[in-house]
Amino acid sequence: MKKKLRKLRLMIVGAGDVARRLATGVDADKRVQWLGLARSAETANALRRSGILPIEGDLDFSPSLRRAGALARSAGAVLHLAPPPGEGADDPRTKRWLAASARLSKLGRRVSERPPASAIKMRSAIRPGKPLRNVYVSTTGVYGDCAGERIDETRRTKPANARAKRRLAAESRLRAFRSQRFTILRAPGIYAAERLPVERLRAGTPALLAADDVFTNHIHGDDLARAIWLAVFRGGANRVLNVVDDGEQKMGDYFDQVAAAVGLQKPPRLPRARLMREVSPMLYSFMSESRRIDNSRLKRELRLRFKYPTPAALLREMKPAAALQRSLL
Repeated sequence: MKKKLRKLRLMIVGAGDVARRLATGVDADKRVQWLGLARSAETANALRRSGILPIEGDLDFSPSLRRAGALARSAGAVLHLAPPPGEGADDPRTKRWLAASARLSKLGRRVSERPPASAIKMRSAIRPGKPLRNVYVSTTGVYGDCAGERIDETRRTKPANARAKRRLAAESRLRAFRSQRFTILRAPGIYAAERLPVERLRAGTPALLAADDVFTNHIHGDDLARAIWLAVFRGGANRVLNVVDDGEQKMGDYFDQVAAAVGLQKPPRLPRARLMREVSPMLYSFMSESRRIDNSRLKRELRLRFKYPTPAALLREMKPAAALQRSLL
């Protein structure tokens, strides 16, 4: 009698666009049972359409995470794609999730907690299960401005804006949590046919003059999804990898390429001093960080082959009318 193979259960926390690409695009066939945290009926319906079983839970409300946390403890891996809150310097969402999904020792305590003095002599009774594997998607923004230098994962983190600081806080929580094993994927700006800066181009938002411009990095949504999938099986314990493609270009040049591909006018170019007065502080901070990120570790350890090695590879496939239509969907 042929033995029935057990499905691999994967829990997705933060089941948005990349998660749906992951569930529908990887070579998983029927071997995976996908679970996804859903905070609303709308999210649950979207997950079902992608073959992901929705599990009720809200990262902003701890009691709602009990069932999802219990399911995560029986999963083969947890893929944490949820963004931090929109304010503050910490990530309480990650804190709540780690508390909900922490494995329990035989003493009934969270493995991450320090046992009381009376229990220290009873170490033989504290036998936590196999550490839960996490793949956490962070941001290359944690490196801050590198003045255009080429950097790798050994670069010291120095986030300059609040968004990146919140991501680094989440990374720190993962590192400190003893009951969980993690692989951190630091990703830059994510693009796809429906995730291009078309509205920015329509609005005529300016870019920097070439002399003031910054280097920027990208990853296609499908390639990021594939990297997450590979990290489940090939990601090292407590390892950080930069998930960036092979592109190495200035930000303004990228906007020019997108404009040409979708049939819109190229953005005006301004010197830095004037652009600072023309755009929002958040956008200006994004346009003030320059770095060229090495992806050798990604290729060596995950053995990822890019579907889109550079944004130009996607843009060459696009027809202007179709691209503009997608941006309205």
